[in-house]
Amino acid sequence: MFKQLPSLQMLIRQLQRLPYLASKNIYRVAIHFLKSDEKQIDQLCQAIDSARKNVKKCSVCCNWTEDSGVCSICSSSKRDQTLICVVESWYDLFAIERAGGYTGVYHVLGGVLSPMDGVGVEDLSIESLLKRLDGEVVEVIFATNPTPEGEATASFISSKLDRSKIKISRLASGIPIGSSLEYMDRVTVYKALSGRRPF
Repeated sequence: MFKQLPSLQMLIRQLQRLPYLASKNIYRVAIHFLKSDEKQIDQLCQAIDSARKNVKKCSVCCNWTEDSGVCSICSSSKRDQTLICVVESWYDLFAIERAGGYTGVYHVLGGVLSPMDGVGVEDLSIESLLKRLDGEVVEVIFATNPTPEGEATASFISSKLDRSKIKISRLASGIPIGSSLEYMDRVTVYKALSGRRPF
């Protein structure tokens, strides 16, 4: 169909590499780009380039930041630095922040342990989390998703912690098994966080 349009074929191939973009929408997105004016496309390209250059991982918790290496949550004097909520991704952090009520800080793992997919301890920010726990941390809340991989990751990290010094808790039930935090409504996330249980 597009054999005579190699440039369009190349655009479609690049769009197919994007996660979360349904295959039925790829052609629509490609045509949208073709129909957009040059200024819109330039602005999009500049925004992507700017984000790639300026947005970095926080040197403390691995959240995203544009500041001097430390994100706004870690650097806030209003956040309880003795309480760390461990999440899989930025999406999960955002879900908890959107729910409101949590005043501690976070640690973003960047995924979960999944040997079948080739994801091991060295691929996640587990070591940097363990280093953070040498100080004044009182409680670690595991907010990994209730999937086999999320549970295994939380159990692995928990086994490395000194339970005599640090309280270890888990989000309360109320979040269905196999679901993701990013798709939960804010009340469900808030109640799960408020009713966390020992791990």
